[in-house]
Parts: sequence; C-alpha cells; structure tokens
Amino acid sequence: MNRVVVVGGGLAGLQSVVALRAQGYAGGLALLGADPAAPYDRPPLSKAVLRGEADDSTLEADWPALDVELLLGRTATGLRPGVLETDRGDLAFDGLVLATGAEPVRLPGPGTVLRTHDDALALRARLRPGTRLVIVGAGWIGAEVATAAVHAGAEVTVVEALAAPLAGALPVEVGARTAPWWAGVDLRLGAVVDAVEPGAVHLVGGERVPADVVLVGIGARPATAWLAGTGVTLTPGGAVAVDGGLRTGLPGVVAAGDCAAWESARYRQRMHVEHWDNALHAPAVAAASLLGGDERYDPVPYFWSEQWGRMVQYAGHHPAGDRLVWREPEDTDGAWAAFWLAGDRLVAAVTVDRPRDLVQARRLMAAGRPVDADLLADPGVAVKAAAT
Repeated sequence: MNRVVVVGGGLAGLQSVVALRAQGYAGGLALLGADPAAPYDRPPLSKAVLRGEADDSTLEADWPALDVELLLGRTATGLRPGVLETDRGDLAFDGLVLATGAEPVRLPGPGTVLRTHDDALALRARLRPGTRLVIVGAGWIGAEVATAAVHAGAEVTVVEALAAPLAGALPVEVGARTAPWWAGVDLRLGAVVDAVEPGAVHLVGGERVPADVVLVGIGARPATAWLAGTGVTLTPGGAVAVDGGLRTGLPGVVAAGDCAAWESARYRQRMHVEHWDNALHAPAVAAASLLGGDERYDPVPYFWSEQWGRMVQYAGHHPAGDRLVWREPEDTDGAWAAFWLAGDRLVAAVTVDRPRDLVQARRLMAAGRPVDADLLADPGVAVKAAAT
C-alpha cells in the first residue's frame, strides 16, 4: 500500500493517522479536512471554550513524526475506485479512511449551531448579561450551552418538543430527573418550533418568543451526503455501513467515528454512536483492518456531559434493557445512578456525580457478568460487588 488518504480533520481523522503509523504503516499518508484549522477537540467547545475558561482545544500531535500531508480547508466531493474527488482536484489512494464526522441539523431561518471552534467563539461573544438566548432542544448540547449562558448572565429560554430534558437520548422518566436543574431557565417542554425568524422563535400554537440569539441543538447527522452514488452503502440514517472490523463494502475503504455504523455482536444490531469515545478508539481498528488485520470493534459505548455543576456519565445501550433499577444515596447532594438490566445482565448505566459507579458498571458490561439487582440498587454496596 503506497498511499492512504484519511478524510476528516477531527479527532477520528487524527487518531486514524496516529494508528496507521503506530501499526507500522510507512507509506504516503494524507489527512484531508474541510475545516482549515488543525484538528481540535469538540467537547470543550460547549464547555470550557463557551464558558471562557479556554480559547483553544487544538489536539496535540507530533506532525513531523507522523509525516502526514495536511490538506486542510479542502472538501471531499465524491469517490470512485482508487480516487477521492475534492473541491481542489482528485487524490489517488490505495487505502481510504472515512472519518468525516457529523454535521448539526439546522432549521430554516437565522438560527445558529454549535459545531466548530468558530461557532463557539462567535456564540461566546454574544452571551452577555441581558442577551435573550433561545435554545431549540434540551439535549446534551442544549443543556451545556444553557449552563454557560446562565453563567454569563443571559436570559435563557429553552424550547423542547419532548416531555423532558434529554428525552431524545434517555427515557422520559430518567430525563425528567434533570428538570429541576434548569432553575433560572424558562424551560418550555412539549413545545414545538414553527419558524425561526430575525428576532424571534415562533411556536406551534402561535406564541412568539423574542430572541437576540437562537441556537439550534436538535441533533446531528452523518456528514456523508457526498458519498451518495459512490458505491459506499449508507444506513437509512445516513451513516456509513461497516462490518465489525469497520470495513465498508468497497476494497481498501474503512470508516470510523461519528460517520460510521458498525455491526455489533454485543448488542446484536448495527450501532451508530456519535460520541467522543468512539472517535478516539474506533480508528485503531479501522487502521488495523486497512492494513490486513482482523480486529473487531464492539465497545460498551460511553459518553459524558458537564451541566448545571454536575457530571453526567452514560455507558451502554439502554434500549437493550427491560428493567430500570435506581440507586439513590441519601447522604449526597443530588447524586444518583440508574441501571438498565436485560434479565440478569447489566446493559446500560447513567450516573450523576458518581464516577466510580459508572466505571465499575462499564467494566461489568464489558465482561458480560450477571448482577444482583437488589445489590445494584443499594448505594452502600459497590457496583462491582453486585456481580454474581
């Protein structure tokens, strides 16, 4: 293999480059990214950067040692056998890594989104005392942006179509437990946006909510539209369909990170996970497959969020569960955990300010060990001790 091209200048793209070199690939290597900036970390954008605690989240990399051609500010537009088409001409390849990530869902009108470093700095500049910010969506991004905006003194209204915060990611009964955290925010649950226009958001039913800034945080979709008609199979949701080794159906083409959906033996279904942990670890398997290895990617998914002064962590895949078990210590300041079981197997966990519970639960899930539900619910028993 004489030349590998990695498409995507984010964490998954950089990790693909690192993994290829670490696994002994010594041929030509190029990293193409639509963003003109060097690869940077995205989670801090809605946390430390937006709160003004950091201005930069550039990822550390030993570029001379990696010996990679950086093609930043360049966009992939198409693909044919052995050739990547871009807005600045074609690139020949022997191996290709698709790591284009995801792009935020937008609404018609002047609302902004938070995806890039420039997005975060522009939004931060507008968060001032008295600024009327309307956030569409009370998911992870909505919660983190609202946290920063309230801290900056902005007047925040959050419009959420579902019945509870985080209900797009967690069951309503779990998301509802977070609703009291939103003190100081005008939280409109079950409210649907009809239109966004300069100076206001209109809700179905006729209400007009004044806004100086509108942030749309209603999810993301894989950045894969450019792959239509190329022979790369996409899922109904637009993700690149790959096998357990992250291989596409095209020879010499693999995919990793937010744009990929892999076949999971653990959950017996195709999994699409748009989280940092996936972008960090999947590229090692993609690189191995590209170089002829036979590794499998089948993790226990993991995610975290910092909101309202709390650390919320999630691991697993709760739709695989059929029973919800709560762990509610009485002597802590609002810390709690919830676990999903399928029979006697732990399949998912969410914790609030209980990182040890999360770490131990994730290990039990990875090992597939049976657990005692009563011990799991007892805050006086370590999660790991619930294994039977």
